[in-house]
Amino acid sequence: MSDNQPPTHSAYALRKESRHRSRYVEIGHASIKSTPSGIHHVFLDRLPIGGGFTGHITLSPIGAKPPDPEPQPERPTGGEDF
Repeated sequence: MSDNQPPTHSAYALRKESRHRSRYVEIGHASIKSTPSGIHHVFLDRLPIGGGFTGHITLSPIGAKPPDPEPQPERPTGGEDF
């Protein structure tokens, strides 16, 4: 970790597995340093690349995994007039 800070959070990346389904994958550890003016500096020990990475990163306290996102609704198929 940068600035010799111990990790305070686990980092998860949102990975898109299909058009309608995503899940969180643990990518490492993180620490957050806040300033009195409300600016937050986040230090990650690694970053994901490729493989469906959406750019969305979630930090949760160490030992707590975020729930998987709800699947996206599928579009209706065939035969219906709209």
